[in-house]
Amino acid sequence: AHDQAFTADELRAAVADCDVLVPTVTDRIDANILAAAGERLKLIANFGAGVDHIDLPAARAKGILVSNTPGVFTEDTADLTMALILSVPRRLAEGEQLMRSGQWAGWAPSAMLGHRVGGKLLGIVGMGRIGLAVARRARGFGMRVLYHNRSRLDAALEDGADYVPTLHALLPQVDILSLHLPGGQGTLMGAAEFAAMRPGSVFVNTARGALVDEGALLDALHSSHLFAAGLDVFREEPAYNLALRDHPRVFLTPHVASATVETRDAMGFCALDNIAAVLAGRPAPNPA
Repeated sequence: AHDQAFTADELRAAVADCDVLVPTVTDRIDANILAAAGERLKLIANFGAGVDHIDLPAARAKGILVSNTPGVFTEDTADLTMALILSVPRRLAEGEQLMRSGQWAGWAPSAMLGHRVGGKLLGIVGMGRIGLAVARRARGFGMRVLYHNRSRLDAALEDGADYVPTLHALLPQVDILSLHLPGGQGTLMGAAEFAAMRPGSVFVNTARGALVDEGALLDALHSSHLFAAGLDVFREEPAYNLALRDHPRVFLTPHVASATVETRDAMGFCALDNIAAVLAGRPAPNPA
């Protein structure tokens, strides 16, 4: 077990003499690492669903299988996303800091005014398992859901959500935007995308930090084009952009969307199921 990201040297040493490697999202398994893999390495059993940190073509070229742990963190990630959707418009981070600083002057009619979520339009980009789970929660709070996806879902899965065929058609319609896409797709949200969002809207990201141009996000916040943002993931982790910390309307959580005992246990058992199957000569239940 290794509770911190491996260094490149540690990864090269590991793959040179093991049957199975179990990396996490913080361990970058690129072509240079895989070039050091020994003949024993049969499987990279990723501890997580996203595999954008693994060079899949390089692994396939060496005959190394890659598995992941999809689905097990859907509900917990959706819970944290909903927590941000509720907290950010109500300025809970600012309120909590006000209480801790000892500067609260008491109740006043216009103090710490935020925005309600009931009746607002939530835009979901990426309507997979997590996006669908967030949509279910949002409906419980009286929100209408619009979504953009590579393709439209069946009406039964949509459950009242409205499909928007392009991202740029979605952006100006919604009050709150939430990302639920895998990584490896480049920057999705840049200056043009933030400018296209509705003035006074809220941005939430519990997916991948690499999807967001953080400088463009900060510009949209500083100009008050965006009301606020809630972020669980960052382009650089853990040494993230401290300008995000210093902006009062940014609610930060330390990449904890799936950080529950129940989810971590389920991820571990799922990885073990993949390992047991491959070492027994069977297909991996969860090939990446």
